Amino acid sequence: MTADATITAADVRSAALSLPDTTEKLAWGQPTFRVAGKIFASLGDDETSMGVKCPREDRAELIAAEPEKFFIREGHDDHYAWMRVRLAALEDADELAAILADSWRQVAPRRLAAAHPEPTAPAPDAPGEGDG
Repeated sequence: MTADATITAADVRSAALSLPDTTEKLAWGQPTFRVAGKIFASLGDDETSMGVKCPREDRAELIAAEPEKFFIREGHDDHYAWMRVRLAALEDADELAAILADSWRQVAPRRLAAAHPEPTAPAPDAPGEGDG
């Protein structure tokens, strides 16, 4: 991934808000993204990472497989089905969209999730794409 393709907080916001019935609300001084009032993603304090829902039984495996990408805040995230993702470590906007959609599905009400079985956040246009 080149420096030009680094995922930004603006990319997270755009992708999260494109998911069905998503809203943004400031909480704990950070932007959070919610569906039906439940948080499915948040931006970190310095906007270089995001938090997403992840079943506790899955996150240890993800962190072990890609520790440069996935992590938890010790003492805080231990007790929640939550993990952190370093934005700079994401491969591309498609990976960002897939992670956010997976997190969204975990908290969306059943009826909404059933109406949108494969929600996808559109990937932001890469520089130069769609210009011609």
